[in-house]
Amino acid sequence: MMRALFYLVVILLGLCVSPYLAGANGYVYLAFADYEIETSLVFAILAAIVFYTLLQLVEWVIVFLVNLLLSSRLLPERWRRKAARKHTLNGALSLAEEDWPAAEKAMAKGAEKGEIPTLNLLAAARAAQHQGNTEQRDNYLLEADKEPTAKKAVATTRMRYLLQQGKLDDARAILDELNPSSKSKSPVLLLALELYQSQQDWHAINLLLPILKKRQLLTDEKWQAIALQTKTAMLNHAIDTNEQELEKVWHWLTRAARKQPQYIAIYARGLAKFDRKPEALKLLLKQAKASVHGDIYAALAELVTAADVDTRQILFALEKKFADNAEYQLCIAQLYLTSKEYRLAKPWLQKACDQNPQSSSWQLLAETCEHLGEQNAAILNYRRALS
Repeated sequence: MMRALFYLVVILLGLCVSPYLAGANGYVYLAFADYEIETSLVFAILAAIVFYTLLQLVEWVIVFLVNLLLSSRLLPERWRRKAARKHTLNGALSLAEEDWPAAEKAMAKGAEKGEIPTLNLLAAARAAQHQGNTEQRDNYLLEADKEPTAKKAVATTRMRYLLQQGKLDDARAILDELNPSSKSKSPVLLLALELYQSQQDWHAINLLLPILKKRQLLTDEKWQAIALQTKTAMLNHAIDTNEQELEKVWHWLTRAARKQPQYIAIYARGLAKFDRKPEALKLLLKQAKASVHGDIYAALAELVTAADVDTRQILFALEKKFADNAEYQLCIAQLYLTSKEYRLAKPWLQKACDQNPQSSSWQLLAETCEHLGEQNAAILNYRRALS
């Protein structure tokens, strides 16, 4: 509505002004050197418009011809890039289908004129790895390593492939260069854990565990299992080495770990091995009085002999507190077995088997019955141990 009104106003103004401008054509005089031009203002304006239009047309024709010339000279390069994109797409589809030969071939071709050749080379290396073609795989990785920003990614990939290949020492050399720390990426940390476990480098795993927990890269259950395996292996290795190594590892553990029964039991066995049995028994009895734990009572049953009268009396005195506990019952039975008191050991073994039936407990009960001449009971308990 407003636009129509505007056009109407313009037309009315034109009708009003046109009678005054009808006789005023204007006059233009141009002089250049020996040339003189005289014309009306209207013709001059029209000539300027036509000249500008022709100038724009000539400019457009020149630009079009230049672009046509350049595009024709670069046409093969464009074809190659288009072909590289096609090969990359086919390679990605082959990777998704796990068609490794086709994926390697397509990705290698796509890397020649691809937009991101490093990605093509890494994909080709992966396909070669799945085919067991390690030589070609290494060639792809060497080419990809020429890209400065991809060096860490290539190193991580190479380490993973060497680990899968079983070349642990070569993989460890790369891992040491990457120097895994709290700032490392998650794949590097997880690969470091896998490699350390393969090499049974328990000290390295122990240093890595806090980082894995902080970054939440493992579930709580898995982290606890690895921590238990690691610290147990460290203590056992220290026991097989010497007393100084045992003390070093023990004090290397956190305060919370030194309070856990399973580690205390291993440490106590190490103390006993290095002629520090009284200290070991004192440590175990302190835990035994507080609560019942299978590892503590198993260590006591292993270390306490008939000569340790005081320790045996302390354990017997705990009957009122832990009489209904299978671990305690089994410990008392083994104390009696150590002194060859088979008749006294039998009822404790029977109660332990009834409360917590295990193959090892039935085996001990069967051997006890055999010592007592109870052949039928021994055969029955042997069957229970095998079932």
